[in-house]
Amino acid sequence: MRDQIPPDLRGRRARDPFWVAASALFNGVQRIRSLREPVIPAVKPVDRTRVMLVQEVRREAADVVSLRLGAPDGRMLPAWQPGCHLDVLLPSGRRRQYSLCGDPADRRSYRVAVRRLPDGSGGSAEIHDTLVEGASLTVSEPRNAFPFLVRDRYLFLAGGIGVTPILPMVQAAHRLRADWRLIYTGRSRDTLPFLDELPAERVTVRTDDEHGVPDCADLLADAAGAAVYCCGPAPMIDGVRAAFAPTGGATLHFERFAPAPITDGRPFEIELARTGVTLPVPADRSALEVIRDALPDVAYSCRQGFCGTCRVGLLAGDADRRHPGDAAPDSLLPCVSRATGGRLTLDL
Repeated sequence: MRDQIPPDLRGRRARDPFWVAASALFNGVQRIRSLREPVIPAVKPVDRTRVMLVQEVRREAADVVSLRLGAPDGRMLPAWQPGCHLDVLLPSGRRRQYSLCGDPADRRSYRVAVRRLPDGSGGSAEIHDTLVEGASLTVSEPRNAFPFLVRDRYLFLAGGIGVTPILPMVQAAHRLRADWRLIYTGRSRDTLPFLDELPAERVTVRTDDEHGVPDCADLLADAAGAAVYCCGPAPMIDGVRAAFAPTGGATLHFERFAPAPITDGRPFEIELARTGVTLPVPADRSALEVIRDALPDVAYSCRQGFCGTCRVGLLAGDADRRHPGDAAPDSLLPCVSRATGGRLTLDL
């Protein structure tokens, strides 16, 4: 058939009409598809940090200061709910999390409070010793790992600086006209921040110097049917969890300021690929703790798995992932996750 089509004046053989029509039809279909299918732009990472100014530094109790932060241009800040916290990047490069303890209705400023920890890793001392009004800090947008749920009845248990996430919850419960009580514990009254902001008729203060160390079963004596919110030192939280009973539909919600002790760990090894060093991790220590012994400058913050600061590449080994946020197969949060056995090779 093709041999019967005469060439043109330049000797080129003419195109077969069938293939010309087929090609045009195919190109037309492709154009129609391109119009119907939306063009998906490349996903760009969203920077959710912002620079803020320290508007006020105020002493709230012995070894406790509060910081009020605002936008440099005075613009409104992202909204937040009781239980939210900020990731704060300090001038030294340390990253720390602090609960918002102001009024969620105030869209012009955020308030956080920090207790000086003499045996800490330096973040609290840096805030107490170096931050002044007018200083700049980089912070994240508010995140909530301790959500406040609407209920008819609440029992709040706060230990010392653990009152910071509880304080906005108390205010919210009051606005809801809910039945609520707060038991506020600490070493002594002068160590308890924000006492002057709490209504005395609904707050029971239990200090060690006046009443002795509280029994957690006593703290929960009025918990039946209540949503129990607890924040404080690890022994207090562990004691409340052990003593809690869901009587009358009671529910327990808590937030830690420090990592929970490792009670079911097994020893394993970590190989640091960049240095070739292999480190033994005992059953009662986290991988992050062991790494910090060898690499003191390694980045970390919350030590509980939710901030992601310590995330590192996982090059080999089977991980025992112990936090919902540690699901990526090619990386690991050494603050919480371990090895199922044997050795993990990390990109360090």
